[in-house]
Amino acid sequence: MRLYDGGRAPNPRRVRIFLSEKGISVPIAPVDLGTMEHKSPGYTAVNPLQRVPALQLDDGTVLTESIAICRYFEALQPEPALFGRTPLEIALIEMWQRRIELHLLGAIQHVFRHLHPGMKEHEVPQIPAWGEVNKPRVLEFLGILDRELGKRRFAAGDSFSVADITGLVALDFMRAAKLDRPAEFTHVGRWHVELAARPSARA
Repeated sequence: MRLYDGGRAPNPRRVRIFLSEKGISVPIAPVDLGTMEHKSPGYTAVNPLQRVPALQLDDGTVLTESIAICRYFEALQPEPALFGRTPLEIALIEMWQRRIELHLLGAIQHVFRHLHPGMKEHEVPQIPAWGEVNKPRVLEFLGILDRELGKRRFAAGDSFSVADITGLVALDFMRAAKLDRPAEFTHVGRWHVELAARPSARA
């Protein structure tokens, strides 16, 4: 088994944090995104979509998409449960993980990929107007999330979950995208501080 990893990129980091929370160690195969290694014939043979991360199992099976990889490890090692235990917990975590992934992390990625000069070779064509369109979307969702976090400790309830991992990675990625989090979102700020203090945040 080996995990093809893309370093500071958000999606590989989600998997590393998840594995750290589980206490699982997996051999890492670094993929240098800066030199476009993910576009190389060797890596394309692993994942034709040329994205990271990818998990190659001992029998040659390749799993891609960060949440699919996390679900695989959750099934192998159910504790601590990061996708929930009861039907309601599972549904709420799925709901918030998806919301944060689509409306926060996804929007931040659009800003970064379409406005950052270093992404010109990665995002072809770069459409600056699309990056600008997503800036207010980030703030709009942060406002919704802030109100929700005023009601509970974590994104989907009282327990840490994969939804919080996606949230941490998204908030940290705002810096790379040159996006500021408004100070009035105090509940988001409290949540971010708590998540960033977990040992897994350094993964």
